Amino acid sequence: MKIILSRSRSGIAIIIVMISIFALAVLAGAFAYSMKVETKLAGNGINETQLQWAGRSGIDYARWVLSLELLAPGTGQRYDSLDQAWAGGTSETNAVLEAVLHENIALGPGVVIKKWTAVDTERKFNVNLALSNPQVLQQVLILAGADATQVPIIISSIQDWIDPDDDTRMGGAESDYYQTMDPPYVAKNGPIDDLSELLMIKGIRDDPELYWGSDATNHTSPLFQKQIVTRSGLQAAGPVAPVRLIDVLTPISNGGINILTASSSQLQVLPAVDDTIADQIIQLRQEVGDNGLAYNRPVDLLANTSLGNGLAQQVANFCTFRSSTFELTVVVQVGMSERTYFALVRRNSPRDIPILNMRWEDGDQSAAPAPQN
Repeated sequence: MKIILSRSRSGIAIIIVMISIFALAVLAGAFAYSMKVETKLAGNGINETQLQWAGRSGIDYARWVLSLELLAPGTGQRYDSLDQAWAGGTSETNAVLEAVLHENIALGPGVVIKKWTAVDTERKFNVNLALSNPQVLQQVLILAGADATQVPIIISSIQDWIDPDDDTRMGGAESDYYQTMDPPYVAKNGPIDDLSELLMIKGIRDDPELYWGSDATNHTSPLFQKQIVTRSGLQAAGPVAPVRLIDVLTPISNGGINILTASSSQLQVLPAVDDTIADQIIQLRQEVGDNGLAYNRPVDLLANTSLGNGLAQQVANFCTFRSSTFELTVVVQVGMSERTYFALVRRNSPRDIPILNMRWEDGDQSAAPAPQN
């Protein structure tokens, strides 16, 4: 009896051909991707000088706008708010500031500032004030969903990190504690320069979700479905999405919280301010008077909330209407090359707005957070 193998041989041949086609397709895709990357790098190299000048121009444009806000009559002299040109507002009375552009600013043939934004750091609490204002830091940690038993430990640890000595506070940590870590390191014993330093501090190091938030995907979520005690004393059950420390803390500011730019969650770090009072503040800061804002001082605005005159004066000690430090994000495009610049600037006067630091990333990173240092 003869066995015919032609069908099995043809079947094997088809499988071999399919595998070969798949392998070639993978190689072709990898080659195409590699060429795309190489082409982009080559384009960026050719446009490098123009990208740098465009980025600088965008940052200087934003600094010019910040300068004009101090020189403008009326509102520019008394406060900084979200309705002003630097923040993208449209309530300016100065003709030059009314004409400020935030998108598609042409610098030359094929060179454009696609967009720029400015965010003041004064809308957040300065973490380096933890030594003098631990009660505000306590409220920050409660908002972030920290366990009640860990709050005093974290506060003491942050204070130990900042203060110049090696004396350990109750529940805190100094260099002798951090030397037991892997790898070992020492306490800074100085002001926090970059907010990410918090991730090295006892309490936050063990629970980085306080810093990143519960929706972060690069670590386990110990706060998932955790119960927390709210200000009203009730317990909130179910999944928790706490305020992130990076949203309400900053290492650099003038020290006060600008209640004209802070969000509801940022306002709630203030003593005695809950979500209801925060909403009242946001509503009141939109009221218009003869010179723009209807209130001359933070205490005047706060006194019209449910806080009343007594508490308003106490809370006002932590507040300001002025912003001095700004995080700038500038997206520029030269031909097909795109780059995002980040800069931190300090506005000391209309003619003195130094750049404290600057960095850049290729591609449109405008949705990424501005630098925290």
